Amino acid sequence: MQTALESTSSLSGRIAGLVHSHFDGLPARSKPTVRPDGTREWIPMCGIVVVKGEGTPSEELDCVVLTSGAKCLSASQVSSSKGLVLHDWHAEILALRAFNYWLLTECRGFLAEETRQDEKNEPRSRYIRRRRGHGDSSPTPPLELHEDLKIYMYCTCAPCGDASMELCMAAQEDPTPWEVPTVATADADDELLDGRGHFSRLGIVRRKPARADAEATRSKSCSDKLALRQVSSLLSFESSLFVATTENAYLEGVIMPAGEISRVGCERCFGGDGRMGELKGRVWSGLDSVGDEEEEGGRRYGWRFRPFKILSIPMGHFESLWPFGKSEPTASLEGQDASVPKKSKPAVISAVWTSASSTSLSHSVVDSGARSLPQLYGSRTGLYETIVNGVKQGNRASEPLARGASRLSRAQLWGLSKEIVRSCTESRDQGKQLEVELRMLQQITEAQTYQEFKKEPTVLTESLKARRSAIQDAKAVLSGWIPNPGDENWGLEVLVDPKKRKR
Repeated sequence: MQTALESTSSLSGRIAGLVHSHFDGLPARSKPTVRPDGTREWIPMCGIVVVKGEGTPSEELDCVVLTSGAKCLSASQVSSSKGLVLHDWHAEILALRAFNYWLLTECRGFLAEETRQDEKNEPRSRYIRRRRGHGDSSPTPPLELHEDLKIYMYCTCAPCGDASMELCMAAQEDPTPWEVPTVATADADDELLDGRGHFSRLGIVRRKPARADAEATRSKSCSDKLALRQVSSLLSFESSLFVATTENAYLEGVIMPAGEISRVGCERCFGGDGRMGELKGRVWSGLDSVGDEEEEGGRRYGWRFRPFKILSIPMGHFESLWPFGKSEPTASLEGQDASVPKKSKPAVISAVWTSASSTSLSHSVVDSGARSLPQLYGSRTGLYETIVNGVKQGNRASEPLARGASRLSRAQLWGLSKEIVRSCTESRDQGKQLEVELRMLQQITEAQTYQEFKKEPTVLTESLKARRSAIQDAKAVLSGWIPNPGDENWGLEVLVDPKKRKR
């Protein structure tokens, strides 16, 4: 059993403490509260921490993403989103999107600084660099993560879906597995089972859980989306335009409180001998100049199944850090009578925070929230948002407008990637092959619709072709992965305010 000192001095304990310290520093408006009727709000929270030089005397931990959230969009609302409304704002999924936003801003700052450097000086970034050996014969993407980085995710509760099924069963008054409906139907949605039902079926793709009387969603569970990232890496389509998929572009580990971990469930969901085991040994390279996934210096590139480690912190240590769990924590919220039973409901408000670019030419982004929260626990703010119903607080998801779109929305991330491609075309030392590749990136990001940009591009680089193949093969193994369509037929004109458009 870990002692209190060991739980705080271990890497898992230090990562958890760093994430909680950042959340503690958020303004009260971003946190759960006690409602006037005494209902106590709870919320899952997630953080992404970059560890530099793990295990060395110079080891450093940087919290780059902090999110909270527990809701998602119903299937009927997707088609009216216009790329401006988030489909899924569970904490883990917000964290994945926020990580890619943060990485894209790091790329933007790096490339902007590069245009102002002479040939003897390389732009400085704590996290990314030009790909080594990237010259006339090398394809895009042009950047890569520094080799001494490892990336960890910390979660206050188990991800919904397959990894938490044993925990859900144990929490029922009657843990007997539910029977699966046997009525034949042509509706494919019936094969995407609810997140907390039909416990007799394990190792399957599930939809996000919801109240029994709530409208169904088609958002896949956090377990399933994290499992897919073990093949596709942390890099989104937009980030993959610029950053190469190296081994450390995958999660090194996921850290949770010990009581939120079912080792059987996690091994089945994420492990090398679990439901994705048949992908072991497969390689999707997509880098023409690289043989057997190797490039100059011996660094490996490309996609493969890379299971992350499941790490824990003791429950006692966790409960001393987190008063916003679904169950009443040992340390009750200030001002509450611990002897009185409390009703609890998920908080409506979700928080999003990312650190600012580490480059000297970091950009100030309009409406990034940095002005209202310049620093968080000593870290410069790059993005700070409060999300309600998939849009920034104070806006309506039913009437989506550009001003209400989160920086993590489809439209905003596409717009940011298009801006970065323009920066690439201005950078030095392009070379003939790189000029060809940049023209391809321009053609991709200047698509007319989101469908053409991401779902059905008219042109793809070799690395993006390999990425698409890897994802398709992973989804085939994750049997039952049903698309969530309807939010693709719009262009970047949605980011123009209608009133400004008329002027």
